[in-house]
Amino acid sequence: MFVEQRHELILREVRERGSVRLADLVERLGVSMVTLRRDVEHLAGQGLVNRVHGGVTLPPETVQESRPSIERSLTIGMLVPSATYYYGTVIKAARDQAQRLGARLVLGVSRYDDDEDRKQVGQLIAGGAEGLLLTTSRQPDESHVSWLAGLGVPAVLVERIAELGGPASFMDAAASHHAHGAFLGTRHLAELGHRRVAMVTRKSPTAPRVRHGFLSAVRDLGLETPGEFGVEQDGPSDEQVAQVVRAIGDGSVTGLLVHNDEDALLLVQHLRLAGVRIPADVSIVAYDDEVAALSDPPLTAVAPPKAAVGRSAVDLLVRRIEQGSALAAQHVALLPELRVRESTAVRG
Repeated sequence: MFVEQRHELILREVRERGSVRLADLVERLGVSMVTLRRDVEHLAGQGLVNRVHGGVTLPPETVQESRPSIERSLTIGMLVPSATYYYGTVIKAARDQAQRLGARLVLGVSRYDDDEDRKQVGQLIAGGAEGLLLTTSRQPDESHVSWLAGLGVPAVLVERIAELGGPASFMDAAASHHAHGAFLGTRHLAELGHRRVAMVTRKSPTAPRVRHGFLSAVRDLGLETPGEFGVEQDGPSDEQVAQVVRAIGDGSVTGLLVHNDEDALLLVQHLRLAGVRIPADVSIVAYDDEVAALSDPPLTAVAPPKAAVGRSAVDLLVRRIEQGSALAAQHVALLPELRVRESTAVRG
């Protein structure tokens, strides 16, 4: 059982019973007392529960002030490909918004596996989920048509674009406008005088939208681009790093947009070992802003509105459950922001 699932079960038990003994939770969750105490410490630190001797209770303000905006308690199922890195923020925001609306959220994690997508969704529905927040392992295509049509409960796509004419085009969706974010990052490099820019990315469901924004900025701003550098799924290989170093060394690249920022951190480490100075030799903009600020130097980064996406997705789903087909379908695109740090500078 994943840590997020344990947290949701703890919160569910406390909400339903008002208070619960730690010994009962140990038996219910099948974990050690040490693990349970760590979970409770985390939830208490967020103000979601109160620790008492031998047990857990709801905070007094939660008992007094929690008034659902929906008439009955809903169970919302949430499918994500990962509970870490990017999606941790989306999950937390969705959970908090569901709580504010009097609903509970149950999580399923597929680890970027199509078959596991379907398995987890089946379990969520069998467990009583009356609506679904879906982040499929990849962009929905024709192979998803019958599955999505046969869910039997309302669903909202989260951080997946409902392509025009595609199998999910009539579904509600809430997503970051990644093309806009990539445009912002590339324009920032252009405004600093960088005319020769390249993109570094791995294969992912988000990469095509980031690439679209990057190429749109290159075209609209009249920039030069030497193309795109790839990244292996476990990070940049020695040969991929060498390609980037050569491009910087011969002057064909002075600015990089790197998606995602974990790969940006790895790339920065390799570049520094190769004697490349950042930002003196190359300016770097990372994409995602999960760990970009922890780099040396701290990386300028595009930050998708992950928390806002989670909240918006819950709002869309609750309205769909309440109003059914009377509500027009919506595709909500939320704009990322650029956070300027020390990895970008005026081109010398």
